[in-house]
Amino acid sequence: MWKYEKKLQYPINIKNISPKNAQIIISQFGGPDGELGAAMRYLTQRYSQPFNEVKGILTDIGTEELAHMEMVCAMVHQLTRNLTEKEIKDSGFDKYFVDHTNGVFPQAAAGIPWRAEYIQSKGDILADLHEDLAADATTTKEQPLFSKAQKPLI
Repeated sequence: MWKYEKKLQYPINIKNISPKNAQIIISQFGGPDGELGAAMRYLTQRYSQPFNEVKGILTDIGTEELAHMEMVCAMVHQLTRNLTEKEIKDSGFDKYFVDHTNGVFPQAAAGIPWRAEYIQSKGDILADLHEDLAADATTTKEQPLFSKAQKPLI
């Protein structure tokens, strides 16, 4: 199978809390094009592939997406740890906090929980690979979090 090293692929060391940024970044975990969906997409599609090489590639990509998910969750956790009640209320994080406190829950920035409808597995190699390409092309990684006139959010 694979060897899991109990460390993040890239260290995450956020010093300042920012629940507003956490509410945006969490979409990269559980949003429609987030890492959870990507991992599930590749890991479920692999079973119906007719070629062992394709199965292996999809397994490799799916487990890589799990590593991305760990990093995003570490970011969200570090951005929300040790919040005061005032910081929770002032940032608008209170709605999330009521249900999950500081737990990292797979949801989109709008608060919609992750749904299996975000992924597809048709059992057709071309349809599935087109699905993968389309989902990867629309991830929030490609969209700037700020315009040139604004300060960066993170």
